[in-house]
Parts: sequence; structure tokens; C-alpha cells
Amino acid sequence: MSAASVKGWCPGALRPMQSGDGLVVRVRPFGGRLDAAQTAGLAYLAERHGNGLIDVTSRANLQIRGVSDTGHRLLLDGLAQLTLLDPDADTESRRNILVTPFWRDGDETQALAAELEEALAGSALELPSKFGFAIDDGRSRVLAGNSADVRIERDPSGGLLVRADGARLGRSVAHGEAVSTALACASWFVASGGAKGGRGRMATHLAAGAELPGALRGEAEAASIMAAARPGLYPQGAMLGVAFGQMPHGTLNRLAGCGHALRMTPWRMVLSEGKRTMPTTAGLITEAYDPALRVIACSGAPRCREAHADTRALAAALAPNLGAAERLHVSGCAKGCAHSGAAAITLVATDAGFDLVRGGSTRDEPILRGLDRDDIVSNPSILLGGH
Repeated sequence: MSAASVKGWCPGALRPMQSGDGLVVRVRPFGGRLDAAQTAGLAYLAERHGNGLIDVTSRANLQIRGVSDTGHRLLLDGLAQLTLLDPDADTESRRNILVTPFWRDGDETQALAAELEEALAGSALELPSKFGFAIDDGRSRVLAGNSADVRIERDPSGGLLVRADGARLGRSVAHGEAVSTALACASWFVASGGAKGGRGRMATHLAAGAELPGALRGEAEAASIMAAARPGLYPQGAMLGVAFGQMPHGTLNRLAGCGHALRMTPWRMVLSEGKRTMPTTAGLITEAYDPALRVIACSGAPRCREAHADTRALAAALAPNLGAAERLHVSGCAKGCAHSGAAAITLVATDAGFDLVRGGSTRDEPILRGLDRDDIVSNPSILLGGH
């Protein structure tokens, strides 16, 4: 049995996942950044060895879709030439790191990311596949709402701290202690029984009663949370949304052609480093309040074998009808791969139609079942409680 057919893994490059359109190969940029040559190279590889579609994931990674078994080996060769490949699948799976895109030249972010990547590569930790780290060391936190189990952050005075997700306070550390303390948190999580059957999250472990040892507890309050990022110009460059988290290879190639590096985000947006004008490339969201930003949709049918419907076509049809405060999640099945949390409106595709959940996730009890796709499009008020 090939690694690609193993269920329950987060996909990687060395351990891809089988989907309805072929293998899904996840690329994890080092330091959360791709230079222009790497960006162009990925666009070429997606066209040459995949079906040309590229996902931008909630873990700040890129996924090349539609790869064949034969093409996978050639794709790996190409990734190695772009220095985007880990030495082995275990190292790759441990390197699950979110990096704030709002770092500036000369600050500590990229150095911390490189040090953490090196430490994880040399570690023998057997972490759950979804266990991750966040380097959110700006003056304001931007990754607080994104999935991570161990967080390197700052306190209000600018000092570094390491905080276990789910703990209100973190431990103050010097720069040279941050990575070792973060790994000590992860080691304690495993040793204290947080990882069971390849699964487990830090916040759940703490909520169940596990207590951090004194050496990992602290009194440091984390810095304030920054307002949610939106498409637009920032001091670091142009933030660009990717509709429903997927683009054709040509869009990525045009971004590379600008000559700017890309910084990845977990918000299905990319930051074109140093760019001072918003591009006009088709398929990119450049308006701060575009309705598509309020909609989450997984790959859906026929791209995913588990999906019961074409989620993105429905999401695109419904986006203009949403209120400014409404957030819609359209899921092709009950797994909720694109969004594990709650949304104002969640539609879950089943073999009998769509189930509707309000104020919950795909795991919650629907208030309506078996809704017809065409009926939803013709009468979207049903989603908001209308008739």
C-alpha cells in the first residue's frame, strides 16, 4: 500500500493524499515564504505534473492537485530543485509552522522560524499530524484565531514569550530560549498523554485537566490582537485574497512574474512582498470587503471523492446574497476539512441534499435537512431564517 492511500494524514509532498482528481501534494514553504523563482517553479510543476489547480490552505501551505502516481516522483524532483522538500516524511509532518506575514527585515521572525525548523528536523518527537506551532511575534498578534498548539508571541512591552495554546499566560523567554521552550512544551504534551492514536491538541489537553509543569508556566500576558487582515496595501506589501482558496497555475505564474516574493497566510490570502500597487489579475480578490471573503468552501465534487456536491459553484452563487456580518461555510461532506469551527451559516452536502446548520459547524445538529441546491440559490433567505 502506498503512502498516498493512507487515511488520516494531513497531506504533504512526500506523503500525498488521494482525492477525486488525483493526488493532493502539499508544499510547506520554509519560513512561510516563497521567492519569485520558487513561485514560478511551483506554477510550472502544477501545470506539468498536476491538473493546474493550486490550493491555498488554512495552514498557510500550497497544494498541487491532480497529480498522478507517475507524476508524483517527477514533481518531487522539481520540489527538491526548488529547495522546497524535506529529507523525509516524518520531518515534513513535524514542520507544521504558521509564521506571521507582517514581519519586517531585521526583526526576529525569520530567524526564529529557521531555528524552529532546524530543531524540529533534529527532533524525534512523534507529534499528532495536526499539531502545530505559530510564530506570531509582532507587536500585535495576528494568528490568535488560527490553529496552533504552541505559540511564540510577545508581551505588551515587546518581550518574547512561549504560550501553550489554551493557557491564558505564557512564559517570558530570551530570544535564545524561545525555540527550546517551544519544543519542551511539545515534549511535555506527548509525555503527559496529550497524543493518542496520532491525534490530540494542546488546548483540549489542558481543558481536560492536564497541568503544565512549573518550568513551562509563566505570568506573561500576550500582546493585543490585531484586526483581521483584509486585501489591501500594507507596509510589507499587497495582501491578495484567493477566491475559495484555489487558483489556476497561470495566476500563480503571473504573481511570480511581478518579481516579488510571496508570504503565505492561513487566511486564504497571500502577501506579495514589497508590492506597492494592487494587481488586476483575474481570480484574485483585491477589495477589502468582497463578499467572497465571507464564504468558505472545500474542494467539493468532483475534485474530492468524499464530497456529495460541487461546493464552490454553490458558494459563488450565494456569496452576493450574504449580509456584511454573515459567514457561510459550504462543505462537501460532514468532515468539514476547509473549516473546522463554527460559522453563522453552514451547509453540509449529503446524498439527500444539503443540511443547514446555523451558528455551528459541520458536527452540529442541522435545523433543516435535505435542501435542494436550486431551491437554496433561488431562495437564499432560507439560510437566514426567511421563507
